[in-house]
Amino acid sequence: MGRAHKKFAVLLCAEDSDYVRKLYGGYLGVFAGMLKEEGEIWDAFAATKGDLPSDEEILGYDGFVITGSCSDAFGNDLWIRRLLILLRKLIAMKKKVLGICFGHQILARAIGGKVGRASGGWDIGTTEVHLYPSRIFASMNMPSSLNIFEIHHDEVLELPPRAEVLAWSEQTGIEMFRYGNHIMGIQGHPEYTKDILSNLIDRLSNGLVFDVSMASEARAKIEAKVPDREILRKLCTTFLKGRLL
Repeated sequence: MGRAHKKFAVLLCAEDSDYVRKLYGGYLGVFAGMLKEEGEIWDAFAATKGDLPSDEEILGYDGFVITGSCSDAFGNDLWIRRLLILLRKLIAMKKKVLGICFGHQILARAIGGKVGRASGGWDIGTTEVHLYPSRIFASMNMPSSLNIFEIHHDEVLELPPRAEVLAWSEQTGIEMFRYGNHIMGIQGHPEYTKDILSNLIDRLSNGLVFDVSMASEARAKIEAKVPDREILRKLCTTFLKGRLL
């Protein structure tokens, strides 16, 4: 017999900020707020702390979401190596996996792609992403381009031949990709609200990560364009719930 409720897990690759924890209940709350549908169960695993689902637990989940991170997806920290082992297991099992920002990059690495520093440097703010003509977009009546919040200075540099590049921007050549029908990566942050990104910029614009002038430019980009959050939510849920044609 099938399970009464679908179950999904968020693999947390960064600590919850005080702001996100207080207003949204952490990043589990942020992702569940965007993706959860009636009757579903959503759990979280703190990947950075070595908390990952066991082989038995994996069988109980219909899909997984990998979050952003302040770490490099090309790094070799112990938790990253353990995450890669898990991801390759999920890929072999053909479990649905959606990767966001760092998650997009670590998925690319897990399938044999290359990840590194972005040649164009930081991309922060609202970015226009151009969609390639793909069968999955045609089935959803997607526009030819859309706006998405971004904050990253690493990127996917190369994908294996079986992967399909779905989108690009002026600064980043691989903004989205899919691998088979069970893996999808998105460089931007469809889950972010304006206040989440603004708070993150405030916290990072201390001269250690990026300077005040870069933060000002990022805030201007946020104000200049509104992200297509509903279109992105539909794309993510349609993929994760197996409803793509």
